[in-house]
Amino acid sequence: MYDVLIIGAGAAGMSCALVIGSALEKPFAINKKVGLIAHQRSSHLQNALFNNVLGLQPGTLGEDLLKAGTHQLAELYPKVEQIAGEKILEIKKTGAYFEVISNKNTYATKALVIATGYAKPFTIEGLEEYLEAHQMAKPGKERIQLKNHLHLVDENLYVAGTLAGWRSQFAIACGSGAQVATDILTLWNNGEHTKVHDKKPQV
Repeated sequence: MYDVLIIGAGAAGMSCALVIGSALEKPFAINKKVGLIAHQRSSHLQNALFNNVLGLQPGTLGEDLLKAGTHQLAELYPKVEQIAGEKILEIKKTGAYFEVISNKNTYATKALVIATGYAKPFTIEGLEEYLEAHQMAKPGKERIQLKNHLHLVDENLYVAGTLAGWRSQFAIACGSGAQVATDILTLWNNGEHTKVHDKKPQV
């Protein structure tokens, strides 16, 4: 049983995983089990080139950033389990938890973050009732989003990135994923608004 499972390891999903991972030594997050379905093949970052993102070297390729993200997560926050080589087929709500069914395994999780991108067709069964036309994309592209209020789709079900209705901009997607992470941390911390900052050591 996971406490939270994140589906998608693009900008939003990876940012969400990194922020949650950075908090797993906090008292309110001790023993929390976190997983990331690290499916990146369909990420729009595969073809991206970055020149206008704060903190990234101009000319950075999206495909290199995807690889670097999985390494960063593994090295800094190894408690976040990365599940590679699986495609999610269906999600079922079963009482107080979700069943997440891939082409290889079935997982159970108390909370779920969907961060898979906004392209059609949306191939994960079980979320059809939440699908709607994207509010910030050109209508001709027929992009989609999940109905949500401040990233919350339903109880313990979150969406991040372009699938949450945000524009397809790297920094926006990263911020969306980080926001969802802090929402989950706040929930774990008994509703006390929570964020995680690293600080430069004092000399």
